[in-house]
Amino acid sequence: MVIESHSEKETYELGRKLGMEARAGQVITLVGDLGVGKTVFTQGLAAGLGIAEPVSSPTFTIVQIYEEGRLPLYHFDVYRIGDIEEMDEIGYEDYFYGEGVCLIEWANLVEEILPEHLTEILIEKDLKQGFDYRRITVKDR
Repeated sequence: MVIESHSEKETYELGRKLGMEARAGQVITLVGDLGVGKTVFTQGLAAGLGIAEPVSSPTFTIVQIYEEGRLPLYHFDVYRIGDIEEMDEIGYEDYFYGEGVCLIEWANLVEEILPEHLTEILIEKDLKQGFDYRRITVKDR
């Protein structure tokens, strides 16, 4: 499925809708260049799960856990992962195969450890369509 977003609000709302539909054990990968709206999408997803606390990208902590919603959200940002062994040290399997929703930003950097079944989200800019335009591709595999 391909969705066109023309504003941060639309990107947030797509995340919120997917958060409302999310199920326990779901893994969502989120890929896109810097500044495309991954954090805005994630904030919407968290809202859809009923998480009210502020959500930011866990760039330096690698994983941030939010437990106040209808399901826990395990929010990974693996942009700064130097070696896949760092994911082992974090105990990623507890999150990837846990009872919450696992969202992984920059998931293409840890492709070899991702579960077989997941939801892939790719956010792309197209400046010809406007500064705020985003093409968001959602694919289950």
